[in-house]
Amino acid sequence: MTKHQIIIVGGGTAGIATASSLLSRDASLDIAIIEPSDQHFYQPGWTMVGAGIFTKGQTVRSTDSAWPSGIKRIKGAVATFSPDKNNIILEDGSEVLYEYLVVAAGLKLDWGAIEGLENTLGKNGVTSNYRFDLAPYTWELVQKMQGKTAIFTQPPMPIKCAGAPQKAMYLSCDAWLKAGKLSGIEVSFCNAGPVLFGCAPYVPPLMEYVKKYDISLDFGHNLVKIDGPNRKAWFKVTKDGEDSQIVERKFDMIHVCPPQCAPDFIKDSSLSGAGGWVDVDQATLQHTAYENVFGLGDVTSTPNAKTVAAARKQAPIVAQNLIAKIRGQSLAPLYDGYGSCPLTVEKGKIILAEFGYGGKVMPTFPWDSTKPRRAAWFLKKSILPWVYWNVMLKGREWLTKTTA
Repeated sequence: MTKHQIIIVGGGTAGIATASSLLSRDASLDIAIIEPSDQHFYQPGWTMVGAGIFTKGQTVRSTDSAWPSGIKRIKGAVATFSPDKNNIILEDGSEVLYEYLVVAAGLKLDWGAIEGLENTLGKNGVTSNYRFDLAPYTWELVQKMQGKTAIFTQPPMPIKCAGAPQKAMYLSCDAWLKAGKLSGIEVSFCNAGPVLFGCAPYVPPLMEYVKKYDISLDFGHNLVKIDGPNRKAWFKVTKDGEDSQIVERKFDMIHVCPPQCAPDFIKDSSLSGAGGWVDVDQATLQHTAYENVFGLGDVTSTPNAKTVAAARKQAPIVAQNLIAKIRGQSLAPLYDGYGSCPLTVEKGKIILAEFGYGGKVMPTFPWDSTKPRRAAWFLKKSILPWVYWNVMLKGREWLTKTTA
């Protein structure tokens, strides 16, 4: 049996940033993170890998090298929670006790929810930038594209980085345009949802690129089955006022965004609420039923975009509110739903979408954030990766700091 004052479940972006933020405020805290993986990934970089701009090696480091000093590590995976007893059971049967819990477990990419997908990923023209090992295959397919049909899919929300399926599409189209191939390729965006992008002010500038690349927008199209060897995909098509139907589509290349959900050990626990997500107050990020539990990142019920930028804003809020709880003080910092999605509309230009709860546009910089900009490209390509490894994971709260 192991016991610590604060246990953080998940040593990814949100978990490490929160641990570092806590320790920077109070070095006496006893903090441990439960994390099974020996690799730590900079997932926003996978879009750039899929466009031949980064190598996949630029987006990964060892977990040990990313680990914050002063934070203990419990190498293992959670099997179940007993929040009424303040304990966690790991998959190896060991027990971990805590006084305070932070859940930052991320989400589950549910590849198995699409029939036939797992057997054909990484071959037969089937790829996804949502997996570290597959992003290079996306760029390989783009470069070698000889066929006529390219499909890019998006499942029902919520998903990690809602703009990522479009980013892959725009960068692929830009490469084909510059190679003189685009006019011979039929590009379709098969989106299970009803709109191109959830924050309305950014839709018009994105539509300009849809027109530029002559992309067919197929809303209400949810990928349910794929046959890689025969290059066929089946979509459940739903339109207002009509019965849903299954439609077969052929492809030469298909970029798949998998359905996404809370991890099973979260869904099956008393920490979960609607949809299986950790049920937290959307402002304080404190659990709605257990006052000594906080949550942040992709695993929570908060109605914000699930992005690294959201976790970057949430980490210092959780840190300050948790310390306030320990000290018997009222919770002060409030999360406003901020998230950011750098929409790579072409190589060298990005629409830096920034928005909060209710679709409120929340630009960080003094410019019109609906315009594609080279400065935003430079930010994503050269500045944000450095900030991630050297600032965010170290508890240095660039553009996020709350009052101590």
